Amino acid sequence: MLAAANWPVVAIQFAAQTTFQVLLAVPIIGAAILVAVLLGGDLANLLQGSMREIFATITDALMSEPFALAAFIAAFTIALFGGSVLMFLVKGGTVDVILHAHDQAGDIEHRPTTLTTVAEAAAFTIGAYLRGCARLFRPYFRLGVSLMVVYGLTAAAYLAFIVYGYRAAGDGVLFIGWTFLAAMATLALVLWITLVNLVYLLLQIAMAAGHTTLREALRSVMQFARAEFRELSAVFVVVFGLVVAAWLASALAWSGVGLIAFVPLVGLAVFPLQIAALVLRGLVFEYIGVMAMGAYVSLYRRYQTRGASAPTPAAAGLDDPSLRPAH
Repeated sequence: MLAAANWPVVAIQFAAQTTFQVLLAVPIIGAAILVAVLLGGDLANLLQGSMREIFATITDALMSEPFALAAFIAAFTIALFGGSVLMFLVKGGTVDVILHAHDQAGDIEHRPTTLTTVAEAAAFTIGAYLRGCARLFRPYFRLGVSLMVVYGLTAAAYLAFIVYGYRAAGDGVLFIGWTFLAAMATLALVLWITLVNLVYLLLQIAMAAGHTTLREALRSVMQFARAEFRELSAVFVVVFGLVVAAWLASALAWSGVGLIAFVPLVGLAVFPLQIAALVLRGLVFEYIGVMAMGAYVSLYRRYQTRGASAPTPAAAGLDDPSLRPAH
């Protein structure tokens, strides 16, 4: 309901994410054209698959040209950093709006689901969003750079494990065991990245709630995770299930649209259908992300309220002179 009441932040997140992907596509498409012109590669084959697959294909094709490979990696790194800074800026306004929406609506989940109830949680205004972006940009920038460092170290460790493990396994019996270890390492990588992203989101919420430094936010998140572990795990499982269900639904819809391309004349309608499917898919996933943020914000605010309402030693009577030990 918090995400529905503040639907403009979903649209802004979708626009920023699309811009980020376009920024990453510029050096990749340029490198693909370079490979097709200079090295004689097939441009259609170079641009097949996901962004990661295209990046790997172009990198392999440019291995024989170290200067071109270095230029491509530098251009991709610049686009990645610039797009990431844009996402850090946009996320500050989103988290700030959702925090104010929760504070404004209160425990909205305990009230009847009506349009009036949802309207009470509408806290989005352009001015408030821009103020949130300005207030949280610097701490989010530092946090985002730390996240990029963690991603880089994780990728380096994973690639080193795969490369050196493959060389050590050889072609004998050890290769079968190595295949199993590689699959387990990939699963561990997925779980680790998922955990890192969850901690990253919780740190963003903690910073927006008042803990501006990374150390204070990390300490608060650790205490919050211990105090609300059951509820936090339940929300994570529900959100993960929604993401998987949405991904499966989008995959089925995409495959159905792909089958239309083989129908004469009707196949001409595939392109606008694909654009509509991509837009709908992006909006749905962004809505799930903002919805998950609202759930975590509710849990975090409840944790803060409990901490603020906890009795102090003086309030509990521990500061009574009659209770002090005699000397």
